[in-house]
Amino acid sequence: MTPASDVLLTACRTLGVDSTGAELIRAAENTLYRLPGGVVARITRAGQFETARKEIRVSRWLQQEGIPVVEALPDLAQPIEVDGHAVTFWRELPAHREGSIQQVADVLHRIHALQPPPELQLPPLAPFVRLHQRIAEATVFGHSDREWLLEHLTDLEQRYAELPAGLPAAAVHGDAWGGNIVDTTSGPVILDLERFASGPPEWDLTSIAVDHDTFATMTAQEWATFCHQYGHDVTEWPGYPVLRAARELRKVTFAAQMATQHPQLEDQALYRLACIKGERGDRPWHWTPVP
Repeated sequence: MTPASDVLLTACRTLGVDSTGAELIRAAENTLYRLPGGVVARITRAGQFETARKEIRVSRWLQQEGIPVVEALPDLAQPIEVDGHAVTFWRELPAHREGSIQQVADVLHRIHALQPPPELQLPPLAPFVRLHQRIAEATVFGHSDREWLLEHLTDLEQRYAELPAGLPAAAVHGDAWGGNIVDTTSGPVILDLERFASGPPEWDLTSIAVDHDTFATMTAQEWATFCHQYGHDVTEWPGYPVLRAARELRKVTFAAQMATQHPQLEDQALYRLACIKGERGDRPWHWTPVP
């Protein structure tokens, strides 16, 4: 496997981007580097070139629609592929913090109201993407736990295919929360377009609802504020428990994935699994955030 730093240097040399003093920002699902001139390079895991192309298209489309979004550098033939990894280059945001409840609700409402043009080629929402792989690679779990997770995943996939009618299908962010809709001095800005898709808006709303319903990191009053600002309470929809369970499963498998790199997270991964198996009582559960 080619180190991310080597992928970065090759991409920068090819496109003529200055990589002097490249500073690692984060290495998780994707690897981010800060470059000179207010540029951020984003390196995907292998096999994500088409997803990276979509992110560039979505960024430019949202700009055209007047919705503030992280900006892909213009005048570059990006993304560029290096040893299977897609590399993209973005304008670095000014100082920012997590978006407020009202900002997240307002931005999601604006996204969901858009009519994506056919040339945008948004893929259908894939709420279970990579979960089979994550479960198979989850060394923190034993064989029986992995079997249980696969059965749980299969059940959720079937239930998702049979969701009751809800809000009209729309463009959805796919990974909505205050860390991906951030607050800057100029107002909210949308980040992380990797999961942008076409599908049920309830998926984005559930992403916020679980902070109240599953993890109790959002108070009842805060949740009521979100619902009022957006204009809809997803928890009253009959399909909500399916999407909630899917969100929870994603968080369990992400903790397991990160535990392979950071052994100190093993206990958190095991605790999360025990919760969704019904071994730690009813919701809300108090999971420690995984970086």
